[in-house]
Parts: sequence; structure tokens; C-alpha cells
Amino acid sequence: MPYLIPAIDLRSGKVVRLRRGDYNQQTTYEVDPLDIARKFEDAGCRWLHVVDLDGAKEGRPVNLAIIENIIRHTKLKVEVGGGIRTEESMEYALAIGAERVILGTRALADMPWFEAMANDSRFKHRLVLGLDARDGYVATHGWTRGGRGGGDNNSPKAIDIARTVNAWPLAALIYTDIARDGMLKGPNLRATAALAKICKNVPIIHSGGVKALPDITALKALSIAGIIVGKSIYEGTLNVKAAVEELAS
Repeated sequence: MPYLIPAIDLRSGKVVRLRRGDYNQQTTYEVDPLDIARKFEDAGCRWLHVVDLDGAKEGRPVNLAIIENIIRHTKLKVEVGGGIRTEESMEYALAIGAERVILGTRALADMPWFEAMANDSRFKHRLVLGLDARDGYVATHGWTRGGRGGGDNNSPKAIDIARTVNAWPLAALIYTDIARDGMLKGPNLRATAALAKICKNVPIIHSGGVKALPDITALKALSIAGIIVGKSIYEGTLNVKAAVEELAS
């Protein structure tokens, strides 16, 4: 049964959400990152998804002090992504207490390196591949490159990458349909189900598009490990406690 993973996206130290990954379409929420993380914990969540949007854009972690504060003052298992592109930043994220580390840009740009890291004793079963797709094609660098689809696109297909990493000792694969992210128009059930069919060894986590409880129920029926939710929580269209209870039933 999948578990709920509420998301906190950080930019300039604030909790924000982007529409379709567009940094120019940002909504800022006047909530304290630690306070909202504690509310998620109180609602029954066990996991938290934190993305350093500044880090994703700059290519290096920027908001790790805030993330460490959340880890220290809650019992949530935290997965961290955004700008983590070196062994040193991976080690540091784990050292401050992150349960697992999400890689996207660097992993997809250098798959042999990523495979080596996945098999490294320091990172075995601790790394997550962030597979973010637009029109079925992978996008990187904070979603600013690739993913356009079409014959002139050099980006790989998300389904092909999933097939490649299925045998690797990864903690999970997070699939995000960028066109639905932050839009509250429902999840891409077909693409998520296709990935879950390919990946029998690596757990699939869905992200993007969840608006309300019926979306949670629909995703619950798929063979996936987790469901990331963000904007629906902050906009009040999804009750976290109700979603946790739905997945536990």
C-alpha cells in the first residue's frame, strides 16, 4: 500500500510551489518550514519530501540548514533533493540525517557515474532517481532543459531510463509529470502505471497533479510505494489526515 509523502519546496528560505516547474510562476506560502513539517507529522505522516529549488537552479545545495532543522526537530523520514550533484553533497545530506537523497540532473547526465554511486556501500539503497518528464521525455536542471518531446528532442524517454535502472540498488524512483505538477488537474495514472509495470525491483513514487481524495484513491490502486502531494495541501483541496487514513484503509 502506498504511503503519503507531503512536500516542502524551498526557495530563498520560504515554502513555495511552482506551476509546471516554472520559476516565474511561483506561489509563496506564509508558513514556517518546521511548523508545517510538524503538522504533517501530527497528521500521521512518516515521510517528508523536501526540494531545494535554489539548489536545483544553482547546481549546489542552498537550503540545507533549514532541512537539517526539520530533521532534528521531527521524527519524519526526510528525502532531500535539489542541487545534489556531487559525492560530497550526497554524503553531507545523509550526515545531517536525511533518510535518502534524490538525484536528477547529475544522474541523468552521467548514468555510469550514477550506477557506480548506487552500488557504492555509502549510498546503496539510499539514492532516489528523480525522473521528471514533459511529454514523456526527461527534463533536467530544475526542469529548465529538455523534456519537450518531438523528433528533434535529444532528451531520453522516461520509460527507457526506468528500464535501465530497474536492476540497480536504488531506494526509489520518483516520477513527476511536469505538465501536471502544481496544476491540481489530477495525476497521470497511465504513465505512472506503465513505470510501475517496468520497475519491479525499484519502488515507484508518484508526484504531480494530485488535487483531492479521489486522486489518492485512484493512485492507491496502482503498484507504487508512495504518493507525493504538495499544492493540494497548501491550497486546502486535500486534507492530509484524511489522505493518510485513506491509504491505510
